[in-house]
Amino acid sequence: MLSIGFRCLPKRLPSKPYHHHAAFFSAFSSAQQSKNPQKKPPKQDTNEPRDKWNYNSSSFNNAPTHEHLELKEVDANQLSVETKPPQGVKMLARDFIEDSLYNPHYGYFPKQAIIFDTKETSFDFPALKDSVEFQVEVGRKYAAYGADKHDGPGRQLWHTPTELFKPWYGRAIAQCLVSEYLLKYFPYEDFIIYEIGAGNGTLAMDILDFIREEYPDVYDRTRYNIIEISGNLVQLQRKKLRRVHPCVKISHKSIFHWNHREPAPCFFVAMEVIDNFAHDVVRYDLRTLQPYQGVVTIDSEGEFDMIYTPVTDPLISSFLELRKHLSHSPPINRLLQTSDYLRRVYTSLPFAPNLSREEYLPTRLLSLLRTLRNSFPRHRLLLSDFSSLPDTIPGVCAPVVQTRFRNITVPCTKLLVKQGYFDIFFPTNFEKLRDMYEYTLARPPGSLPSPMDAPFSPRSTPLMSNATSLSLGSEFFSSQHPSNRRDPLDGVTSASGLPVGERKSSVFTHSEFLETYADLSSTRLRSGENPMLDFYKNVKFLF
Repeated sequence: MLSIGFRCLPKRLPSKPYHHHAAFFSAFSSAQQSKNPQKKPPKQDTNEPRDKWNYNSSSFNNAPTHEHLELKEVDANQLSVETKPPQGVKMLARDFIEDSLYNPHYGYFPKQAIIFDTKETSFDFPALKDSVEFQVEVGRKYAAYGADKHDGPGRQLWHTPTELFKPWYGRAIAQCLVSEYLLKYFPYEDFIIYEIGAGNGTLAMDILDFIREEYPDVYDRTRYNIIEISGNLVQLQRKKLRRVHPCVKISHKSIFHWNHREPAPCFFVAMEVIDNFAHDVVRYDLRTLQPYQGVVTIDSEGEFDMIYTPVTDPLISSFLELRKHLSHSPPINRLLQTSDYLRRVYTSLPFAPNLSREEYLPTRLLSLLRTLRNSFPRHRLLLSDFSSLPDTIPGVCAPVVQTRFRNITVPCTKLLVKQGYFDIFFPTNFEKLRDMYEYTLARPPGSLPSPMDAPFSPRSTPLMSNATSLSLGSEFFSSQHPSNRRDPLDGVTSASGLPVGERKSSVFTHSEFLETYADLSSTRLRSGENPMLDFYKNVKFLF
Protein backbone atom coordinates (compact mmCIF):
# COMPACT_ATOMS: atom_id res chain seq x y z
CA MET A 1 0.00 0.00 0.00
CA LEU A 2 2.81 2.40 0.83
CA SER A 3 4.25 2.19 -2.65
CA ILE A 4 1.04 3.33 -4.30
CA GLY A 5 1.54 6.94 -5.32
CA PHE A 6 4.35 7.45 -2.80
CA ARG A 7 6.44 9.40 -5.27
CA CYS A 8 3.55 11.33 -6.79
CA LEU A 9 2.20 12.77 -3.57
CA PRO A 10 5.10 12.61 -1.15
CA LYS A 11 3.86 14.95 1.53
CA ARG A 12 0.94 12.68 2.26
CA LEU A 13 0.78 8.96 1.62
CA PRO A 14 -2.20 8.54 -0.74
CA SER A 15 -4.13 5.34 -1.16
CA LYS A 16 -6.97 4.29 -3.36
CA PRO A 17 -10.22 5.77 -1.96
CA TYR A 18 -12.92 3.47 -0.65
CA HIS A 19 -16.13 4.61 -2.27
CA HIS A 20 -18.35 3.09 0.37
CA HIS A 21 -17.17 5.87 2.71
CA ALA A 22 -18.66 8.56 0.46
CA ALA A 23 -21.76 9.03 2.59
CA PHE A 24 -19.58 10.04 5.52
CA PHE A 25 -18.09 12.97 3.63
CA SER A 26 -21.21 14.07 1.82
CA ALA A 27 -22.83 14.49 5.21
CA PHE A 28 -20.38 17.32 5.90
CA SER A 29 -21.69 19.43 3.03
CA SER A 30 -25.30 18.44 3.59
CA ALA A 31 -25.31 19.63 7.16
CA GLN A 32 -28.25 19.14 9.47
CA GLN A 33 -30.26 16.90 7.15
CA SER A 34 -30.63 14.24 9.83
CA LYS A 35 -31.70 16.86 12.39
CA ASN A 36 -34.74 17.93 10.38
CA PRO A 37 -36.21 14.73 8.90
CA GLN A 38 -39.70 16.20 8.59
CA LYS A 39 -38.66 19.48 7.04
CA LYS A 40 -40.38 20.11 3.71
CA PRO A 41 -38.24 21.03 0.71
CA PRO A 42 -38.37 24.71 -0.25
CA LYS A 43 -40.84 25.73 -2.91
CA GLN A 44 -39.32 25.94 -6.38
CA ASP A 45 -39.04 29.45 -7.77
CA THR A 46 -40.74 29.41 -11.18
CA ASN A 47 -38.52 32.28 -12.37
CA GLU A 48 -35.32 30.42 -11.52
CA PRO A 49 -33.47 28.90 -14.48
CA ARG A 50 -33.62 25.13 -14.55
CA ASP A 51 -30.30 24.61 -16.28
CA LYS A 52 -27.77 25.10 -13.50
CA TRP A 53 -25.08 23.42 -15.54
CA ASN A 54 -22.56 26.20 -15.26
CA TYR A 55 -23.86 29.07 -13.20
CA ASN A 56 -25.95 30.09 -10.23
CA SER A 57 -29.14 32.05 -10.67
CA SER A 58 -27.70 35.03 -8.80
CA SER A 59 -24.35 35.16 -10.59
CA PHE A 60 -25.33 37.35 -13.53
CA ASN A 61 -28.46 38.97 -12.22
CA ASN A 62 -28.53 42.69 -11.49
CA ALA A 63 -31.00 41.92 -8.70
CA PRO A 64 -29.38 39.31 -6.39
CA THR A 65 -31.63 36.93 -4.52
CA HIS A 66 -33.01 37.98 -1.16
CA GLU A 67 -31.20 35.10 0.55
CA HIS A 68 -27.88 36.24 -0.90
CA LEU A 69 -28.35 39.82 0.31
CA GLU A 70 -29.16 38.69 3.84
CA LEU A 71 -25.91 36.76 4.30
CA LYS A 72 -23.27 38.55 6.37
CA GLU A 73 -20.00 39.16 4.52
CA VAL A 74 -16.96 38.05 6.53
CA ASP A 75 -13.28 37.27 6.04
CA ALA A 76 -10.77 34.90 7.65
CA ASN A 77 -9.50 37.55 10.08
CA GLN A 78 -12.98 38.11 11.46
CA LEU A 79 -13.62 34.38 11.72
CA SER A 80 -10.41 33.76 13.68
CA VAL A 81 -12.28 34.53 16.93
CA GLU A 82 -15.12 32.10 16.17
CA THR A 83 -15.08 28.81 18.10
CA LYS A 84 -17.19 26.87 15.59
CA PRO A 85 -17.73 27.04 11.82
CA PRO A 86 -20.03 29.94 10.89
CA GLN A 87 -23.48 29.84 9.33
CA GLY A 88 -25.45 32.53 7.51
CA VAL A 89 -22.33 34.12 6.00
CA LYS A 90 -20.54 34.64 2.70
CA MET A 91 -16.84 35.10 1.99
CA LEU A 92 -14.28 34.95 -0.78
CA ALA A 93 -12.96 31.49 -1.61
CA ARG A 94 -9.54 32.31 -0.15
CA ASP A 95 -11.12 33.28 3.16
CA PHE A 96 -13.03 29.99 3.23
CA ILE A 97 -9.81 28.04 2.57
CA GLU A 98 -7.79 30.04 5.09
CA ASP A 99 -10.46 29.66 7.75
CA SER A 100 -10.72 25.93 7.08
CA LEU A 101 -6.98 25.40 7.42
CA TYR A 102 -5.84 27.93 10.01
CA ASN A 103 -8.73 28.95 12.29
CA PRO A 104 -7.20 28.60 15.79
CA HIS A 105 -10.31 26.92 17.22
CA TYR A 106 -11.37 24.45 14.52
CA GLY A 107 -8.84 24.76 11.69
CA TYR A 108 -7.13 21.76 10.14
CA PHE A 109 -3.58 22.61 11.18
CA PRO A 110 -4.20 23.80 14.75
CA LYS A 111 -6.58 20.94 15.59
CA GLN A 112 -6.14 18.00 13.22
CA ALA A 113 -2.78 17.80 11.45
CA ILE A 114 0.11 15.78 12.85
CA ILE A 115 3.55 16.00 11.25
CA PHE A 116 5.25 12.64 10.85
CA ASP A 117 8.28 12.58 13.16
CA THR A 118 10.97 9.92 13.46
CA LYS A 119 11.74 11.35 16.93
CA GLU A 120 15.44 11.39 17.75
CA THR A 121 16.28 8.65 15.25
CA SER A 122 16.91 8.69 11.52
CA PHE A 123 16.94 5.98 8.88
CA ASP A 124 20.17 4.05 8.42
CA PHE A 125 20.11 4.39 4.64
CA PRO A 126 23.36 2.49 3.79
CA ALA A 127 22.00 -0.51 5.70
CA LEU A 128 18.76 -0.70 3.69
CA LYS A 129 18.66 -3.02 0.68
CA ASP A 130 16.51 -0.96 -1.70
CA SER A 131 13.64 1.51 -1.95
CA VAL A 132 11.09 -1.19 -1.19
CA GLU A 133 12.70 -1.90 2.15
CA PHE A 134 12.91 1.85 2.82
CA GLN A 135 9.16 2.22 2.29
CA VAL A 136 8.54 -0.75 4.58
CA GLU A 137 10.55 1.03 7.27
CA VAL A 138 8.51 4.20 6.73
CA GLY A 139 5.35 2.12 7.06
CA ARG A 140 6.52 0.74 10.39
CA LYS A 141 7.05 4.20 11.77
CA TYR A 142 3.59 5.21 10.53
CA ALA A 143 2.09 2.15 12.22
CA ALA A 144 3.61 3.28 15.51
CA TYR A 145 1.06 6.12 15.56
CA GLY A 146 -1.72 3.55 15.97
CA ALA A 147 -4.94 2.81 14.10
CA ASP A 148 -7.59 5.44 13.40
CA LYS A 149 -10.83 5.49 15.31
CA HIS A 150 -13.92 4.26 13.46
CA ASP A 151 -16.42 7.00 14.30
CA GLY A 152 -14.99 9.97 12.42
CA PRO A 153 -12.02 11.39 10.52
CA GLY A 154 -8.75 9.63 11.28
CA ARG A 155 -5.42 10.95 12.41
CA GLN A 156 -4.34 13.59 9.85
CA LEU A 157 -0.74 12.42 9.52
CA TRP A 158 1.59 13.61 6.80
CA HIS A 159 5.30 13.90 6.26
CA THR A 160 7.92 16.09 4.61
CA PRO A 161 11.35 15.36 3.10
CA THR A 162 12.88 17.16 6.09
CA GLU A 163 11.53 14.46 8.42
CA LEU A 164 12.12 11.47 6.12
CA PHE A 165 15.73 12.32 5.28
CA LYS A 166 16.92 14.01 8.44
CA PRO A 167 19.48 15.26 9.09
CA TRP A 168 20.79 15.09 5.51
CA TYR A 169 18.02 17.12 3.88
CA GLY A 170 18.37 19.94 6.39
CA ARG A 171 22.15 19.86 6.03
CA ALA A 172 21.76 20.37 2.26
CA ILE A 173 19.61 23.44 2.90
CA ALA A 174 22.21 24.69 5.37
CA GLN A 175 25.05 24.20 2.88
CA CYS A 176 23.16 26.23 0.30
CA LEU A 177 22.55 29.12 2.71
CA VAL A 178 26.05 29.12 4.21
CA SER A 179 27.70 29.07 0.78
CA GLU A 180 25.76 32.16 -0.24
CA TYR A 181 26.48 33.90 3.06
CA LEU A 182 30.23 33.24 2.92
CA LEU A 183 30.38 34.46 -0.65
CA LYS A 184 28.56 37.74 -0.03
CA TYR A 185 28.47 38.86 3.59
CA PHE A 186 30.96 37.16 5.90
CA PRO A 187 32.49 38.66 8.04
CA TYR A 188 30.78 42.02 7.64
CA GLU A 189 27.17 40.99 8.34
CA ASP A 190 25.44 38.62 10.72
CA PHE A 191 23.98 35.40 9.29
CA ILE A 192 20.25 36.07 9.63
CA ILE A 193 17.70 33.41 8.67
CA TYR A 194 13.90 33.64 8.69
CA GLU A 195 11.82 30.50 8.34
CA ILE A 196 8.04 30.34 8.02
CA GLY A 197 6.05 27.20 8.74
CA ALA A 198 8.85 25.49 10.68
CA GLY A 199 6.66 22.53 11.69
CA ASN A 200 8.27 20.41 14.40
CA GLY A 201 11.44 22.51 14.22
CA THR A 202 13.40 19.67 12.61
CA LEU A 203 14.72 21.72 9.70
CA ALA A 204 15.90 24.51 12.00
CA MET A 205 17.61 21.97 14.26
CA ASP A 206 19.40 20.26 11.37
CA ILE A 207 20.51 23.57 9.83
CA LEU A 208 21.88 24.93 13.10
CA ASP A 209 23.55 21.65 14.08
CA PHE A 210 25.33 21.61 10.72
CA ILE A 211 26.51 25.23 11.00
CA ARG A 212 27.76 24.71 14.56
CA GLU A 213 29.70 21.60 13.56
CA GLU A 214 31.10 22.70 10.20
CA TYR A 215 31.26 26.51 10.42
CA PRO A 216 31.66 27.54 14.09
CA ASP A 217 32.69 31.10 13.17
CA VAL A 218 29.49 31.49 11.16
CA TYR A 219 27.42 29.94 13.96
CA ASP A 220 28.63 32.65 16.35
CA ARG A 221 27.05 35.22 14.06
CA THR A 222 23.86 33.29 13.30
CA ARG A 223 20.40 34.57 14.20
CA TYR A 224 17.57 32.16 13.38
CA ASN A 225 14.02 33.56 13.34
CA ILE A 226 10.89 31.41 13.05
CA ILE A 227 7.52 32.91 12.12
CA GLU A 228 4.84 30.42 13.11
CA ILE A 229 1.04 30.74 13.00
CA SER A 230 0.23 27.64 15.08
CA GLY A 231 0.32 28.06 18.86
CA ASN A 232 0.87 24.33 19.42
CA LEU A 233 3.84 24.25 17.09
CA VAL A 234 5.29 27.39 18.69
CA GLN A 235 5.42 25.58 22.05
CA LEU A 236 6.94 22.49 20.42
CA GLN A 237 9.59 24.54 18.61
CA ARG A 238 10.54 26.45 21.76
CA LYS A 239 10.89 23.23 23.75
CA LYS A 240 12.97 21.62 21.01
CA LEU A 241 15.22 24.48 19.94
CA ARG A 242 15.71 27.24 22.48
CA ARG A 243 17.81 25.26 24.98
CA VAL A 244 20.04 23.71 22.30
CA HIS A 245 20.38 26.81 20.12
CA PRO A 246 19.94 30.11 22.02
CA CYS A 247 20.20 32.01 18.71
CA VAL A 248 16.62 30.97 17.84
CA LYS A 249 13.80 33.49 18.16
CA ILE A 250 10.21 32.34 17.58
CA SER A 251 7.38 34.74 16.72
CA HIS A 252 3.81 33.48 17.10
CA LYS A 253 2.31 35.33 14.17
CA SER A 254 1.08 34.88 10.63
CA ILE A 255 3.52 36.10 8.00
CA PHE A 256 0.60 38.03 6.52
CA HIS A 257 0.41 40.08 9.73
CA TRP A 258 4.14 40.76 9.89
CA ASN A 259 4.84 44.41 10.74
CA HIS A 260 8.59 44.56 11.35
CA ARG A 261 11.13 45.70 8.77
CA GLU A 262 14.43 43.80 8.58
CA PRO A 263 17.03 46.20 7.08
CA ALA A 264 19.94 43.74 7.15
CA PRO A 265 20.75 41.10 4.54
CA CYS A 266 18.88 37.89 5.40
CA PHE A 267 17.78 34.54 4.03
CA PHE A 268 14.08 33.69 3.91
CA VAL A 269 13.24 29.97 3.95
CA ALA A 270 9.82 28.55 3.02
CA MET A 271 9.87 24.76 2.73
CA GLU A 272 6.60 22.91 1.98
CA VAL A 273 4.57 25.95 3.05
CA ILE A 274 3.01 27.72 0.07
CA ASP A 275 1.02 24.66 -1.05
CA ASN A 276 -1.35 25.45 1.85
CA PHE A 277 -1.64 29.14 1.00
CA ALA A 278 -5.23 30.13 0.27
CA HIS A 279 -6.25 30.72 -3.35
CA ASP A 280 -9.12 32.61 -4.94
CA VAL A 281 -11.45 31.15 -7.54
CA VAL A 282 -12.08 33.05 -10.77
CA ARG A 283 -14.15 32.22 -13.84
CA TYR A 284 -14.55 34.21 -17.05
CA ASP A 285 -17.70 35.13 -18.92
CA LEU A 286 -16.94 33.49 -22.26
CA ARG A 287 -18.87 36.13 -24.16
CA THR A 288 -17.24 39.24 -22.68
CA LEU A 289 -14.10 37.76 -21.01
CA GLN A 290 -15.02 39.64 -17.83
CA PRO A 291 -13.64 37.86 -14.74
CA TYR A 292 -15.93 36.87 -11.87
CA GLN A 293 -14.74 36.09 -8.36
CA GLY A 294 -15.94 33.04 -6.46
CA VAL A 295 -17.87 33.73 -3.25
CA VAL A 296 -18.63 30.89 -0.85
CA THR A 297 -22.04 31.10 0.79
CA ILE A 298 -23.03 29.18 3.93
CA ASP A 299 -26.74 29.35 4.75
CA SER A 300 -28.41 29.05 8.14
CA GLU A 301 -28.49 25.26 7.80
CA GLY A 302 -24.76 25.02 7.06
CA GLU A 303 -25.24 24.29 3.34
CA PHE A 304 -22.39 25.40 1.07
CA ASP A 305 -22.65 27.01 -2.35
CA MET A 306 -20.38 28.99 -4.67
CA ILE A 307 -21.66 32.04 -6.50
CA TYR A 308 -19.78 34.31 -8.89
CA THR A 309 -19.82 38.10 -8.83
CA PRO A 310 -17.84 40.73 -10.78
CA VAL A 311 -14.32 41.12 -9.39
CA THR A 312 -14.23 43.77 -6.67
CA ASP A 313 -11.54 42.39 -4.37
CA PRO A 314 -8.34 44.52 -4.59
CA LEU A 315 -6.01 41.54 -4.21
CA ILE A 316 -7.68 39.58 -7.02
CA SER A 317 -7.63 42.69 -9.21
CA SER A 318 -3.93 43.21 -8.48
CA PHE A 319 -3.14 39.61 -9.35
CA LEU A 320 -5.01 39.82 -12.65
CA GLU A 321 -3.22 43.07 -13.53
CA LEU A 322 0.14 41.53 -12.67
CA ARG A 323 -0.59 38.51 -14.80
CA LYS A 324 -1.57 40.71 -17.70
CA HIS A 325 1.66 42.69 -17.38
CA LEU A 326 3.69 39.46 -17.38
CA SER A 327 1.79 38.16 -20.44
CA HIS A 328 0.50 35.14 -18.54
CA SER A 329 -2.68 34.27 -20.39
CA PRO A 330 -5.89 33.23 -18.65
CA PRO A 331 -6.90 29.58 -19.19
CA ILE A 332 -9.10 30.33 -22.19
CA ASN A 333 -8.56 29.16 -25.76
CA ARG A 334 -6.39 31.69 -27.58
CA LEU A 335 -8.80 31.89 -30.50
CA LEU A 336 -11.64 32.78 -28.17
CA GLN A 337 -9.47 35.40 -26.50
CA THR A 338 -8.71 37.18 -29.78
CA SER A 339 -12.03 36.96 -31.62
CA ASP A 340 -15.31 38.41 -30.41
CA TYR A 341 -17.08 36.73 -33.32
CA LEU A 342 -15.83 33.26 -32.34
CA ARG A 343 -16.93 33.85 -28.75
CA ARG A 344 -20.45 34.74 -29.89
CA VAL A 345 -20.62 31.65 -32.10
CA TYR A 346 -19.21 29.39 -29.41
CA THR A 347 -21.52 30.56 -26.62
CA SER A 348 -24.57 30.21 -28.89
CA LEU A 349 -23.93 26.50 -29.47
CA PRO A 350 -26.21 24.00 -27.68
CA PHE A 351 -24.91 23.02 -24.22
CA ALA A 352 -22.01 25.47 -24.52
CA PRO A 353 -20.90 26.79 -21.11
CA ASN A 354 -21.27 30.48 -20.42
CA LEU A 355 -18.38 30.47 -17.97
CA SER A 356 -14.82 29.20 -18.22
CA ARG A 357 -13.53 26.47 -15.94
CA GLU A 358 -12.69 27.40 -12.36
CA GLU A 359 -9.21 28.82 -12.06
CA TYR A 360 -7.46 28.97 -8.70
CA LEU A 361 -5.33 32.09 -8.29
CA PRO A 362 -2.46 32.10 -5.72
CA THR A 363 -3.46 35.47 -4.30
CA ARG A 364 -2.04 34.75 -0.83
CA LEU A 365 1.26 33.91 -2.48
CA LEU A 366 1.21 37.38 -4.02
CA SER A 367 0.67 38.77 -0.50
CA LEU A 368 3.82 36.94 0.63
CA LEU A 369 5.86 38.39 -2.23
CA ARG A 370 4.71 41.88 -1.28
CA THR A 371 5.63 41.26 2.34
CA LEU A 372 9.10 40.13 1.29
CA ARG A 373 9.53 43.22 -0.87
CA ASN A 374 8.44 45.67 1.81
CA SER A 375 9.58 44.05 5.07
CA PHE A 376 12.72 42.16 3.96
CA PRO A 377 14.18 44.38 1.23
CA ARG A 378 17.60 42.66 1.28
CA HIS A 379 16.42 39.05 1.58
CA ARG A 380 17.38 36.00 -0.45
CA LEU A 381 14.49 33.56 -0.89
CA LEU A 382 14.83 29.78 -0.73
CA LEU A 383 11.47 28.17 -1.43
CA SER A 384 10.42 24.61 -2.21
CA ASP A 385 7.08 22.92 -2.80
CA PHE A 386 4.96 20.82 -5.15
CA SER A 387 5.02 21.71 -8.85
CA SER A 388 2.28 19.19 -9.72
CA LEU A 389 -0.18 16.95 -7.87
CA PRO A 390 -2.40 13.96 -8.69
CA ASP A 391 -6.03 13.58 -7.58
CA THR A 392 -6.83 17.28 -7.79
CA ILE A 393 -10.41 18.51 -7.91
CA PRO A 394 -11.71 19.91 -11.25
CA GLY A 395 -10.28 23.25 -12.34
CA VAL A 396 -7.09 24.98 -13.44
CA CYS A 397 -4.31 24.91 -10.84
CA ALA A 398 -6.85 23.16 -8.61
CA PRO A 399 -5.99 21.71 -5.20
CA VAL A 400 -6.06 18.28 -3.68
CA VAL A 401 -8.77 18.09 -1.01
CA GLN A 402 -8.34 15.02 1.17
CA THR A 403 -8.64 13.52 4.62
CA ARG A 404 -7.86 10.21 6.33
CA PHE A 405 -10.60 7.79 7.37
CA ARG A 406 -9.85 4.44 9.01
CA ASN A 407 -6.18 4.68 7.97
CA ILE A 408 -7.14 5.34 4.34
CA THR A 409 -6.34 8.62 2.56
CA VAL A 410 -9.54 9.72 0.83
CA PRO A 411 -9.35 12.42 -1.88
CA CYS A 412 -12.48 14.49 -2.53
CA THR A 413 -13.89 15.99 -5.71
CA LYS A 414 -14.97 19.41 -4.44
CA LEU A 415 -13.63 22.36 -2.48
CA LEU A 416 -16.62 22.98 -0.24
CA VAL A 417 -16.11 20.52 2.60
CA LYS A 418 -16.42 20.64 6.37
CA GLN A 419 -14.00 23.22 7.76
CA GLY A 420 -11.08 21.79 9.69
CA TYR A 421 -11.41 18.13 8.68
CA PHE A 422 -9.72 18.26 5.27
CA ASP A 423 -6.29 19.19 4.03
CA ILE A 424 -6.40 21.57 1.04
CA PHE A 425 -3.13 21.97 -0.82
CA PHE A 426 -2.18 23.34 -4.23
CA PRO A 427 0.51 22.83 -6.88
CA THR A 428 2.67 25.81 -7.84
CA ASN A 429 3.77 26.87 -11.30
CA PHE A 430 7.35 27.73 -10.40
CA GLU A 431 8.19 29.43 -13.68
CA LYS A 432 5.27 31.83 -13.28
CA LEU A 433 6.11 32.28 -9.60
CA ARG A 434 9.65 33.30 -10.55
CA ASP A 435 8.29 35.91 -12.97
CA MET A 436 5.88 37.28 -10.33
CA TYR A 437 8.61 37.33 -7.69
CA GLU A 438 11.18 39.19 -9.79
CA TYR A 439 8.61 41.69 -11.03
CA THR A 440 7.41 42.37 -7.47
CA LEU A 441 10.95 42.91 -6.20
CA ALA A 442 11.63 45.33 -9.04
CA ARG A 443 8.88 47.69 -7.90
CA PRO A 444 10.10 50.91 -6.21
CA PRO A 445 9.85 51.08 -2.40
CA GLY A 446 6.40 52.19 -1.29
CA SER A 447 4.74 51.23 -4.58
CA LEU A 448 3.20 48.07 -3.09
CA PRO A 449 0.43 48.06 -0.47
CA SER A 450 1.96 47.60 2.96
CA PRO A 451 1.52 48.87 6.52
CA MET A 452 5.13 50.07 6.20
CA ASP A 453 5.31 52.33 3.18
CA ALA A 454 8.25 54.38 4.41
CA PRO A 455 11.15 54.37 1.96
CA PHE A 456 13.92 51.88 2.61
CA SER A 457 16.93 53.30 4.40
CA PRO A 458 19.81 50.79 4.57
CA ARG A 459 21.96 50.42 7.68
CA SER A 460 25.53 51.62 7.76
CA THR A 461 27.81 48.66 7.01
CA PRO A 462 31.25 48.14 5.45
CA LEU A 463 29.46 47.19 2.22
CA MET A 464 27.75 50.56 1.93
CA SER A 465 28.84 53.27 -0.45
CA ASN A 466 29.08 56.98 0.34
CA ALA A 467 27.58 57.76 -3.06
CA THR A 468 24.16 59.35 -3.01
CA SER A 469 22.74 56.87 -5.49
CA LEU A 470 24.40 53.73 -6.76
CA SER A 471 21.93 53.58 -9.62
CA LEU A 472 23.63 56.65 -11.08
CA GLY A 473 26.87 54.71 -11.47
CA SER A 474 25.52 51.26 -12.16
CA GLU A 475 26.48 51.51 -15.83
CA PHE A 476 29.98 52.94 -15.28
CA PHE A 477 31.75 49.67 -16.16
CA SER A 478 29.16 48.45 -18.66
CA SER A 479 26.45 50.09 -20.71
CA GLN A 480 24.32 46.97 -20.53
CA HIS A 481 22.89 45.69 -17.24
CA PRO A 482 23.16 41.86 -16.98
CA SER A 483 19.81 40.19 -17.61
CA ASN A 484 20.35 37.76 -14.74
CA ARG A 485 20.86 40.57 -12.21
CA ARG A 486 18.40 42.77 -10.39
CA ASP A 487 18.79 46.51 -10.29
CA PRO A 488 21.08 47.51 -7.39
CA LEU A 489 19.65 48.98 -4.20
CA ASP A 490 20.74 52.54 -3.54
CA GLY A 491 23.46 52.62 -0.90
CA VAL A 492 24.22 48.90 -1.10
CA THR A 493 27.07 47.41 -3.10
CA SER A 494 27.87 43.80 -3.84
CA ALA A 495 30.72 41.94 -2.14
CA SER A 496 32.96 43.10 -4.99
CA GLY A 497 32.18 46.72 -4.18
CA LEU A 498 30.35 47.24 -7.49
CA PRO A 499 26.65 48.14 -7.87
CA VAL A 500 25.81 45.06 -9.95
CA GLY A 501 22.63 44.04 -8.11
CA GLU A 502 21.60 40.65 -6.73
CA ARG A 503 21.47 37.56 -8.91
CA LYS A 504 17.92 36.77 -10.00
CA SER A 505 16.20 33.64 -8.77
CA SER A 506 16.26 30.39 -10.72
CA VAL A 507 14.05 27.31 -10.69
CA PHE A 508 15.62 23.92 -9.93
CA THR A 509 14.19 20.44 -9.84
CA HIS A 510 14.39 18.57 -6.55
CA SER A 511 17.24 16.38 -7.75
CA GLU A 512 19.18 19.28 -9.33
CA PHE A 513 19.21 21.17 -6.04
CA LEU A 514 20.24 18.17 -3.94
CA GLU A 515 22.93 17.07 -6.38
CA THR A 516 24.48 20.51 -5.88
CA TYR A 517 24.32 20.82 -2.10
CA ALA A 518 23.59 17.43 -0.46
CA ASP A 519 25.88 14.68 0.79
CA LEU A 520 24.29 11.98 -1.36
CA SER A 521 26.48 9.18 -0.05
CA SER A 522 24.65 9.36 3.28
CA THR A 523 21.27 8.50 1.76
CA ARG A 524 22.39 5.94 -0.83
CA LEU A 525 20.96 2.43 -0.39
CA ARG A 526 22.85 -0.83 -0.93
CA SER A 527 21.17 -1.21 -4.34
CA GLY A 528 22.61 2.13 -5.45
CA GLU A 529 19.22 3.84 -5.29
CA ASN A 530 18.98 7.17 -3.52
CA PRO A 531 15.46 7.87 -2.24
CA MET A 532 16.31 11.49 -1.43
CA LEU A 533 16.88 11.99 -5.17
CA ASP A 534 14.41 9.48 -6.58
CA PHE A 535 11.38 10.51 -4.53
CA TYR A 536 9.71 13.91 -4.71
CA LYS A 537 9.86 14.16 -8.49
CA ASN A 538 6.98 16.64 -8.32
CA VAL A 539 8.88 19.13 -6.12
CA LYS A 540 10.90 22.14 -7.28
CA PHE A 541 13.06 24.83 -5.69
CA LEU A 542 13.20 28.57 -6.23
CA PHE A 543 16.53 30.14 -5.25
